[in-house]
Amino acid sequence: MKLMNLSNVPLCLLCKGGRMLCGKSRCPIIVKSFSLIKCYKLIDSESIYGSSPPGVFVGWSGYPKLSIGPLIPPQQGDTKILDFPEMWIGKTIDEIVDFRSMLIRGKVLMNAEAALNADKFLLSLQELAMSDSPVDALAVFKRKPKGTIVLSDETQPFGPSAPLKHLELGNPHVNQRIEKAYFDKDLKASEAIITLYKAGEPITSIQKCFSLGMFGLGFKRRLVPTRWSITAVDDTISKHLINELKNFDIINEYQVYVFKNLDNIFLTILMPEKWSFEWIEAWFPGTAWNKNGVKPALMGDYEGYKGRIEYANVGGCYYAARLAVAEKLVKEKKQASALTLREIHPGYILPVGVWNVRESVRKALATKPKIFDSLNEALKYSEKHLTIKIEDWIANSVMLKQMLHQKKLTKFLI
Repeated sequence: MKLMNLSNVPLCLLCKGGRMLCGKSRCPIIVKSFSLIKCYKLIDSESIYGSSPPGVFVGWSGYPKLSIGPLIPPQQGDTKILDFPEMWIGKTIDEIVDFRSMLIRGKVLMNAEAALNADKFLLSLQELAMSDSPVDALAVFKRKPKGTIVLSDETQPFGPSAPLKHLELGNPHVNQRIEKAYFDKDLKASEAIITLYKAGEPITSIQKCFSLGMFGLGFKRRLVPTRWSITAVDDTISKHLINELKNFDIINEYQVYVFKNLDNIFLTILMPEKWSFEWIEAWFPGTAWNKNGVKPALMGDYEGYKGRIEYANVGGCYYAARLAVAEKLVKEKKQASALTLREIHPGYILPVGVWNVRESVRKALATKPKIFDSLNEALKYSEKHLTIKIEDWIANSVMLKQMLHQKKLTKFLI
């Protein structure tokens, strides 16, 4: 008998979700599929009526031509949690995928410069984004919404989508602080973001409005893809907080904070030094960015007291973590150097978004820290909570090498 050559058969076809050939504990494709099926059961035509969380989305492919539109679930009532990551800590991967998959995305092609002179549709989306509670919405599509199961766990889950023909909104309860920033066309976008953040507005709410070109000088307003706007807001806020914390006294001890979420370990060490920041993440074999590896893959980025100019190699996670750390120090009116480590284990079967880093580091820093008099003691304690050995973290860390191996001038002063 001639045996079939299976070398060219796709891994997913060979596995069929049951043999876990990718090394994961569960198949991310099946998890996504089950969530989409739940949503499909609630869609029976080319139109839906539901309560938007509120939710909006601006795609990035084809920039400056962008696909924008509302996010509407086929259900009414209090749907805020479906598009509000600040409420997702403690939720399971399945629950988070369900939240994302339940939101049906309407798509209209629009130029990024459309924010300069918004038409009726964009004005409706902007009003939706300004609401601080769910908004009833009727969406009529050009065809029945469909979802795509991408055979890659590198793609975040999304619900069904379709080109949008018509949109009707109920009466949004407009947030007056956001509305004020929206109408102030002499206020720079960065100033609007900081003002709203200082007033207690959630990052998610600010990001949605920034994405729809609702902040900034009138002649500079542009639509910004959602994935870019998230990092832009995290970056803007954290830079402001860092400038503020540099005026505070330096802590006088080593503090270690630990938090585990979605099979990720987040560990932050605050050190009694002037401001500097480093983020290192370790993806274990079988995870999204280390599918075929045999050992954890580590990478990170660092900034000294003067900050950084180049975009971080590790992407948006760097800025999300930096915001959480700077936020903590400003709240405590203290200054420190901060090293934040993240281990991503195979139970994290698919990426769920940068929000996971920001909210998890926030959660970690809200716990009571372990206090130490020396860096070596802090590292020994940290190693008990990490899978990777401390020497491997040191080998990949700019900050730890400096702290452990470089002598300071003060050592030579009498």
